[in-house]
Amino acid sequence: MPSKRIIAALFAVAALATGCGGNAAAGSESAGKLSLDAALPTTVPDGAKIVVGDPATEVALKLSGQYDKVSKYVQFANLSGGPQTTEAFRAHALDLGSVAEIPSIHATWTGLHVKIVASKFRQEPLAHPIYKLGIAPGVSVRTLADLRGKKIAYSPGQAQGALILKVLQKAGLTKDDVKLVELPSTGDVYAQALAGKQVDVAPIGGVQIKRYLAKYGKDGAATIDHGLRDDAGHLYGPVESLQDPAKAAAIRAYVAAWGIAQEWIDKHPKEWIAGYYVKDQGLSEADGQWLVDNAGHPDIPADWSSAIQRQQETIDLLAKETGNPVIQAKDLYDLRFQTVATDAIKGGVK
Repeated sequence: MPSKRIIAALFAVAALATGCGGNAAAGSESAGKLSLDAALPTTVPDGAKIVVGDPATEVALKLSGQYDKVSKYVQFANLSGGPQTTEAFRAHALDLGSVAEIPSIHATWTGLHVKIVASKFRQEPLAHPIYKLGIAPGVSVRTLADLRGKKIAYSPGQAQGALILKVLQKAGLTKDDVKLVELPSTGDVYAQALAGKQVDVAPIGGVQIKRYLAKYGKDGAATIDHGLRDDAGHLYGPVESLQDPAKAAAIRAYVAAWGIAQEWIDKHPKEWIAGYYVKDQGLSEADGQWLVDNAGHPDIPADWSSAIQRQQETIDLLAKETGNPVIQAKDLYDLRFQTVATDAIKGGVK
């Protein structure tokens, strides 16, 4: 998102937070800080409010009839993704955001203290990747080894950028063996860059995969699998929100509702396609069906050990490539929330 749009969005979110009775993440003046190792409050007090940037779950809660259960303490903001949520945290305008693997790492490197409170992955992740490597028309790349010498789209600080570094590592290549071309990974920028021969290779995801092949396949465009896990999805927020007892209780309740919403999406694909992909996102029913099929089924683990281990591997690689210090992945997770979503799901989804 361009900087002007980010600033405009932050003003909008700040206005929402003010409407909730005070800035998000500012804390309750009358309440003492909640220690990060103290038990989570289980009752959301009257008047508690959090601002959440999780647009897809907002729609799922409405479609599933669960929205009224969270609207008493949640104000939704139309923000998602690392750059937007991190800036909103800094502006004290957001308490919780929906992101992939990288934002919590980069936020920590820039001095912002955040914690992951919910995690979702994909069952059979290698069969249902989020991204594929798009290959420009006329460029011959059939294996990862063929990336040597190619111009590759790169977005530092975002999931696509980290994926490229992982791909190079898997291929036994370094950044010096390719030419990284920094481009924003928003919208169809990468697909357009491929079609325009600005780059030879770019990670493209979601419906862009389908559309890129449909539009440029006749000209020789292609995609290849990268063979790596890229399926991490998290809810995270600033530590200062978790230290506010009222907000911590609201965040816990939201994570439970989030878990139920993810399960509802999985069990109601037709309603999700019609209500989210078609009505909310403006996609065709065929595009929506493709996205549902491509995503497979969600995996919401009650044990984050494996996720933390994979996150540590990512941190180690990024630290090496960017010169940032190695941080401990376990410190990015608030383990008090580890079973909140799965416990809620066990209650059943109608």
